Amino acid sequence: MAITVESYAEGRWHRPGAEAEEIASAVDGHVVAVASSHGLDFGDMVTYARHVGGPALRALDFHRRADLVKRLAVHLTERKEALYALSYDTGATRKDSWIDIDGGIGTLFSYASAARRELPSETFIAENVETLSRQGTFVGTHILSPLQGVAVHVNAYNFPCWGMLEKLSQALIAGVPVITKPATVTGYVAHAVVQMIVGSGILPAGALQFISGRAGDLLDHLTGQDVLSFTGSIETSEMLRNNPVVSSKAVRFIAERDSLNAAILGSDAEPGTPEFDLFVKEVVREMTAKAGQKCTAIRRVIVPRALVEPAGAAISERLGRMVMGDPRRDDVTMGPLAGIGQRTDVRRRIAQLLQDGEIVFGDPDRCRTLGVPDGAGAFLSPILLRTPRPRDSMLVHRTEAFGPVASIMPYDDLDDAAGLAQRGEGSLVASVCTHDDEVARHLVAALAPYHGRLLLLDRDCARESTGHGSPLPSLVHGGPGRAGGGEELGGMRGVKHYMQRTALQGSPGRLANLTRRWIRGAPEVVTVEHPFRRDFAALTVGDTFNTPSRTISLDDIERFAEFSGDRFYAHMDEAAASANPFFPGRVAHGYLLLSFAAGLFVDPAPGPVLANYGLEALRFLKPVVPGDSIRVRLTVKSRNSAREPSYGEVRWDVEIFNQDDETVARYELLTMCARPVDDVSR
Repeated sequence: MAITVESYAEGRWHRPGAEAEEIASAVDGHVVAVASSHGLDFGDMVTYARHVGGPALRALDFHRRADLVKRLAVHLTERKEALYALSYDTGATRKDSWIDIDGGIGTLFSYASAARRELPSETFIAENVETLSRQGTFVGTHILSPLQGVAVHVNAYNFPCWGMLEKLSQALIAGVPVITKPATVTGYVAHAVVQMIVGSGILPAGALQFISGRAGDLLDHLTGQDVLSFTGSIETSEMLRNNPVVSSKAVRFIAERDSLNAAILGSDAEPGTPEFDLFVKEVVREMTAKAGQKCTAIRRVIVPRALVEPAGAAISERLGRMVMGDPRRDDVTMGPLAGIGQRTDVRRRIAQLLQDGEIVFGDPDRCRTLGVPDGAGAFLSPILLRTPRPRDSMLVHRTEAFGPVASIMPYDDLDDAAGLAQRGEGSLVASVCTHDDEVARHLVAALAPYHGRLLLLDRDCARESTGHGSPLPSLVHGGPGRAGGGEELGGMRGVKHYMQRTALQGSPGRLANLTRRWIRGAPEVVTVEHPFRRDFAALTVGDTFNTPSRTISLDDIERFAEFSGDRFYAHMDEAAASANPFFPGRVAHGYLLLSFAAGLFVDPAPGPVLANYGLEALRFLKPVVPGDSIRVRLTVKSRNSAREPSYGEVRWDVEIFNQDDETVARYELLTMCARPVDDVSR
């Protein structure tokens, strides 16, 4: 029985009407699902997201939003087998679906963890402070706050889970509600994911809506507070980018487009070397995983001229081992394309590429399949072409057959190899297989401006490498030029696409109050009670403790040198130190100052401070000589709740002064501080 792919709008499910589009199985052509967006009011969906979902998300801080994303990941993990069962009809093998399903859920986990680790327990991000005046009474900073609109996500058919979840995780953490629209041909898998999410009750009302079928006039309702994020073809990307409303209202547009990604075999990687074998294996994997339907798949195989024949033969031999058929079978290693229409388009592109090339392996018109009736499904043999004169061809650098198709081509030297890759006019990723540092250095310098990501594959990293075609949540997934000019992933940079950066100018005290981060020059709340005696809830930003002074003696310096083993001449040799323009003579070790500073401000008795787990932004600003004295100002700079409810992170601004009140060192100290059981402060 066919699945009815419903839309989820304004807090309820909407069934498609009689005009619903039928979706065929890529494997045998039977009707898998029906879908339509007929009857939806897209303007009302946008309004609902803005006025219901947005306020609910913005009421939560980053950590609480991250907790929602993590809970979704756990919930989906427990139900993922149902998604695998559905995914077979898209043409994906179990291994292919692992990239999509487990990869998508893994992205949720990754972003939730990164947000808890890198973002504050606030509803905004405060950046570094800039001093704008001589006396320091006028300063500036930037804050990033959530856009007060909606994120519209238009996803490609090849990754119905991962493509949707990677975008969703970033927008939710940023505090922006989502309207997601999958490609119809595989939308029934995305629909199942959304059903699980809605059924969980984890997200607040309005945080997520789902369109089954066409998007209608959705874009006409967007404004400059909204984000439109797209994955897919150049043609659709241009249509979206050039929409009059998107253009006139400067709607933020993020595109990750299919590109002509390259793999380059280094001139040192001859047959018999590990790099040659790795190269062949990687090319074949990228040609056949998801039947080559990956925006990151290798399309251009660039090898030294003398190695075109052996590389082509080795790739063909491995391609010949592929077993095509019903992806449910354990002995099948490659399934069909997503649909008959997709296969027709790939065959048309192959015909174009044949104008400047020839087929080395495969037949675009026939292939053998297991477990499927003859002629059924959207199966296509892997096709390896050879383009003998790639510098004279425009087609091979502009035509993408979005399937199991790649073209091998020769290069004469490294500049020639880089030039061929650059002719793709911007790509998501390129791989370089070499064990030669100079080859790698030369190609990276030439390729980096044209690519969002470079994989340097060799025998040293191959065992743990995630491969050419696997974007990672913490790294950029996007690229310049043809690849779209955007970043679909990239750690917290991806979250910030959904936020507005705003400059704030004012007094240190005013900005400290607004950002809830103490700034030098802001009022200090000087306490008699040592702040290390206060638990997380009792500490406030600006709490300050000033220590007594301690004099540094020559004996201190020599004992520290003896104990630590640090006998650098500036600490031990008066004549040599005096000859150094930075020192007036023998000076105290920088780490001696840190140690003595800790001795001045650390409260030794057991108390709320559980651990000192690091310091950041350390600078030694003025040397300390024997006879100088030091004192410390210790100020609560910020408070951040941690993963565990039993403690929170306190960041202290630490400044060490000499007897003339000159700053000799400055840093930030990080401690974990106990929270009382009933503390709910963030």
